[in-house]
Amino acid sequence: MTHYVVSALYHFVELADYKDLQPKYRDFLTAHNIYGTLLLAREGINGTVAGTKQSIAALHDFLRSDGRLAHIVTKESQVDALPFHRIKVRLKKEIVTMGVENIDPLHIAGTYVKPADWNSLIADPDVIVVDTRNDYEVGIGSFKRAINPHTETFREFPAYVDEALSGHKDKKVAMFCTGGIRCEKSTAYLKQQGFKDVYHLEGGILKYLEDVPEADSLWQGECFVFDSRVSVKHNLEQGSYDQCYACRMPITEMEKLDSRYKHGVSCPHCCDNHDDVQKQRHLEREKQVRLAEQKGLSHIGGDVAKVIDDRRAEKYFKKETQRAQKHPPEKPPS
Repeated sequence: MTHYVVSALYHFVELADYKDLQPKYRDFLTAHNIYGTLLLAREGINGTVAGTKQSIAALHDFLRSDGRLAHIVTKESQVDALPFHRIKVRLKKEIVTMGVENIDPLHIAGTYVKPADWNSLIADPDVIVVDTRNDYEVGIGSFKRAINPHTETFREFPAYVDEALSGHKDKKVAMFCTGGIRCEKSTAYLKQQGFKDVYHLEGGILKYLEDVPEADSLWQGECFVFDSRVSVKHNLEQGSYDQCYACRMPITEMEKLDSRYKHGVSCPHCCDNHDDVQKQRHLEREKQVRLAEQKGLSHIGGDVAKVIDDRRAEKYFKKETQRAQKHPPEKPPS
């Protein structure tokens, strides 16, 4: 059986020529049969891609041959099947979208904490521990004592900080995310807002789950990942969750037994939020995916990235209204 490597990578660095890099990177991915998404912006590069061990190693060498990317952060894990089916190199305003201008993780950010030292930091009751991920990610796993900001997009995070944390600038704040990139910006934002002692988990949850023995772990549940694995556990083993390909929510096997679950069309989380036209479109798309599979073809609708695009386009969640109604900001104790 052929094993593939999934590589999550990012680096904040000035890339004034990022638009010129787009065709070069796309050509390289295509030539080496590497699938997934790379995001390019003036502030750097971010992405998750998959291919053979040799092709991913070649990509890392190719990126690092540009001196500006010599120290790019990468995180690899093995999978049995390619989790992506398309090649995308996109130009963006930000490589991780917070929506706040002049946030510069290159020059101001929190203090890195190694996974081996993370437990002792977050076990301190005087430390405020904040999960910077979105609500559906936090819902399947997080660290003990971690606060869930109940955000549905990273754009909402600054508002959470202003509303719930601004009165605690004298306290230590420890933050974490999946692979580390969101914390680069979230800690930079806190520092710019006047927080003195801000820390973040180096390498993110994925590095922690890989390095820290399960017997010593303060992690509870599983970690959502943005590929067909859906979630991972300690040692980055495949998790137990599937995904609703209508709304992107992670779902359990029990939820798939619910009458509201229809593969590729709806699940208990989204059934009441999609009208009949949307459900019919999902149903037709699911039929096309199945026909393509039967013919041995890949289908553009079959990968998670396309699902994400669909979900955004439909504005499935009425973000701010629903969040305000269901989840008032979770504040740390005074």
